[in-house]
Amino acid sequence: MKVKKGDTVKVISGKDRGKIGTVSMVLRKSGKIVVEKVNVVKKHKKQTGEQKDQGGIIEVESPIPQGKVMIVCSKCNKPTRIGYKKQTDKKVRICKKCDKVLDE
Repeated sequence: MKVKKGDTVKVISGKDRGKIGTVSMVLRKSGKIVVEKVNVVKKHKKQTGEQKDQGGIIEVESPIPQGKVMIVCSKCNKPTRIGYKKQTDKKVRICKKCDKVLDE
């Protein structure tokens, strides 16, 4: 997977197209990611115990497919594709637009 936790991404398709957020979780098996403040859905939660968890309708970030986002380069501040380069016996991700290393 080209997207890692902590990356800044921009949604390129779907109901949240154009939103920018940070990846908070990567689900490798399903090929999906959870982005902060993107794809927010309402969930009905039942109260557990007397005072442990409050019940009600809560808002939760739902996973979106990894192919619907592009990583935003920190140098050029544009959504970009990802390339790979070998640096000192280590494979690092690079921005295809400005060749800046993204893994720092």
